[in-house]
Amino acid sequence: MPQVPHRGPETAPCDLVTVPARQGLEAVDILRRRAESEPVGPVLHDGACVVLGFLVPPGTAEAWDVPGSACTRTDGRGLRIPAEPPAVGGGWLLPPAAETPVTDPAVLRAALDQAARLIEAADNCR
Repeated sequence: MPQVPHRGPETAPCDLVTVPARQGLEAVDILRRRAESEPVGPVLHDGACVVLGFLVPPGTAEAWDVPGSACTRTDGRGLRIPAEPPAVGGGWLLPPAAETPVTDPAVLRAALDQAARLIEAADNCR
């Protein structure tokens, strides 16, 4: 998934957690069901729906170690939340909103772990 370009001071810095779409979509569903307690930040898709990207606070990459995912470090530079989808052919699964600029990394980690367990259980039932 391409990096989100810098769009000026009106955007907030963030890191980007990328995951396979199947796990990411399951995690989005888990997060949205919990939306009352923990809001979900913006989520990008790559157009082909192979990869999803969750925007998280800058600095998340330093401690990110969730198997099957990656977190792009920005050090507060370069990767910023734009108003429009940054990748040609990609788009927002969940667009940016002022009240939820990013997803809490601990909440995302728990949702990705739960999603991986659900996928494994479903695959083992076949």
